Amino acid sequence: MAHPDRYAVAGNPVEHSQSPFIHAEFARQTRQAMVYGRLLCPLNGFAETVRGFAADTSAGAVRGCNVTVPFKFEAYALAARHTPRATLARAANTLRFDAGGWLADNTDGIGLVRDIERNAGVPLAGARVLLIGAGGAAAGALGPLLAAGPAELVVANRTLAKAQQLVERHRDVSASVALSVRPPGDCGRGFDVVVNATASSLQGDKVPVGAGVLGHGALALDMMYGQAAQGFIAWAEAHGARGRDGLGMLVEQAAEAFGLWRGVQPDTAPVLAALRERLGSQAS
Repeated sequence: MAHPDRYAVAGNPVEHSQSPFIHAEFARQTRQAMVYGRLLCPLNGFAETVRGFAADTSAGAVRGCNVTVPFKFEAYALAARHTPRATLARAANTLRFDAGGWLADNTDGIGLVRDIERNAGVPLAGARVLLIGAGGAAAGALGPLLAAGPAELVVANRTLAKAQQLVERHRDVSASVALSVRPPGDCGRGFDVVVNATASSLQGDKVPVGAGVLGHGALALDMMYGQAAQGFIAWAEAHGARGRDGLGMLVEQAAEAFGLWRGVQPDTAPVLAALRERLGSQAS
């Protein structure tokens, strides 16, 4: 009897990841023969660990992996081929181990946009958007956010040069959007959508921007989920905004990766509902 195809989420830390549950639900729903686990990578040994995983066919063919913090830039460099959105981000959260050369993709941004527009019901076209951070998560998000057609998008980051480099790579796809870089302490006021793409929540740090960034009834989304996101959500709701965690984004980006690997697009709504019930999350 043939072994099922194997996948994993690679990162550090990785024990908290809900990706194995999500992909198990997708596989059950679409009747795909696959298993999905976790791959803890040493901070100085990501490439070696992923290559070792890909080469271990003792329990079945290894077809790909997702990549989480802090390795998305390294994942991009590991691949021989890149999708256009990975090339734009220069960061990857999805690897497909093709025999002719690994393919890198970045599904973070499309996952974020789908969660905001479909699941949260907030249109991005014509909106004023604040993206906090310029790391791997923000790099993946910027292109799809711009493609959604906001009127203005501000990237706020402590290291302005890093944010400026990210923005300059996106100039060709931002002609109709007022795109700028600002420091977190002076990034503007009254945004319709605020996205926290920094690791501040995961590290237990305070929210890196002031409450003035929140417009009346704004959507404030933290890419983290579970307990890590609760501080940001509570801050947003205390200032009249609608707080949201990153679970919807997690499920939507996973569906896009699943489609890249398996050639079938799963239905995300029941999986997101099951995941929220599983975690007992009250964020919405």
